[in-house]
Amino acid sequence: MDRGIKTVSRALYRKYRSKTLDEVIGQKHITDILTRAIAAGRVSHAYLLTGPRGVGKTSVARILAHAINGLVYDEKSTNLDIIEIDAASNNGVEDVRDLREKVQIAPVSASKKIYIIDEVHMLSKAAFNALLKTLEEPPEHIVFILATTNVEKLPATIISRTQRFSFRPIGVEDAIKHLSNIAKQEKIKISDGALKLIAVRSDGSFRDSISLLDQLSSLVDPKTTITEELIENTLGMAPTEVINQLIDAVENRNVGKVVELLNSTLNEGISPVILVAQLTASICDQIADKPQLIKLLDGLIDVAKSPQPQLKLLSVLGMAASPKLVPKTIALSIPAPEVSASIAELEKQATKQKPVEKLTKKLPEKVTKTVTSDEFDWNKFIEYTRQNYVALYSVLSKCSYQLEDDVLTLYTNSNFYKKKLDDTKYSPLISKCLQEVGVYGLDIHTIPTAPPPRDSQAAAIAAIMGGGEEVSLDPA
Repeated sequence: MDRGIKTVSRALYRKYRSKTLDEVIGQKHITDILTRAIAAGRVSHAYLLTGPRGVGKTSVARILAHAINGLVYDEKSTNLDIIEIDAASNNGVEDVRDLREKVQIAPVSASKKIYIIDEVHMLSKAAFNALLKTLEEPPEHIVFILATTNVEKLPATIISRTQRFSFRPIGVEDAIKHLSNIAKQEKIKISDGALKLIAVRSDGSFRDSISLLDQLSSLVDPKTTITEELIENTLGMAPTEVINQLIDAVENRNVGKVVELLNSTLNEGISPVILVAQLTASICDQIADKPQLIKLLDGLIDVAKSPQPQLKLLSVLGMAASPKLVPKTIALSIPAPEVSASIAELEKQATKQKPVEKLTKKLPEKVTKTVTSDEFDWNKFIEYTRQNYVALYSVLSKCSYQLEDDVLTLYTNSNFYKKKLDDTKYSPLISKCLQEVGVYGLDIHTIPTAPPPRDSQAAAIAAIMGGGEEVSLDPA
């Protein structure tokens, strides 16, 4: 044999693919049911396996097909009575009609002829209609196993004729345990922190986590330990220290530090979407101890949907880090100090003291300024949108509002207008318009009803009558 020829190594996710239902990790709620059903001889004519990618749907489909026929599953072996079809490349009505003819043919050697149709949601509408007829009255010797990552794209008529099993994303702890086991068998040196980072980064996909471990192991010398820093550099992630500094800057209301850190990470080519994923993961780990971060977490969710994620991220972090004015009423809640000196003594002390600077002089003019319900000029805001953003004006002009405790509630009077304002096209635009008319720091909520009556008796009557809108009547 020529020593210069190297054999192609087998991918780890294929090498460690489950061979029996007992080996499937993280889907015990499915494998237990299937194991009992097969042991009892209860075999359905059609199964539907749904769930995110990389969690074991295809592996379970293959194992199930062999178990139904009493065969041992081996990835290398083939069986004429177990046919796999990729719906992405065989999605036409003619392909399904060809399948309908073939299902009439009896199995060659097994008790059942089993068709595994992967990514079944890719079938055309006509193909679904053709498949439906076969699912309604299948031959006794036929079993269909359908798998998909997009169950919402399947017709309800197809779903109703199958036994559906919903796969879950793999938990972080399950993924870490499985990755650690593979690393030991493959003699891959890796730190506990790196294992957790791979598990979190893979977002519940076993296949992705194993593939990432495989990729990283090929980048380092067998004697070198895979560390968190290596993974961060390889995947273009921000260092954990930077993520912690960003969260600290928000908690300390240090807008300047937030801007500095964001510019630094983005200049290094780190995607804002990846940065958001790291921030949300870190906040989720701390949320029990720091519930004040829930508001920030809610804002970060919308960054990936934005057409300009970089600006959206800056906006979300900047608003979260912006200091707020102390409410004017706070002085009323502070007990007055006791005065034991005489008036003459107090006057004498007052002449020695320097004038106290107003608090508002020390605060930035724009970023920190909030408005009360009395100060907020709704008409000015609406007029600004009419002159600059006509599409937004056409919706807002039909709304009513209420401002209370830095929360601007928009009563849209219908679900249609609420969906418009909640859309990623309009939602950031509302905040932008508010800022351009000098209003900052408001949280915007939309409610698909008319505003509740201000009068308590009218509100009670409206509740009894199933809702209503308060109107003003001309005394004349």
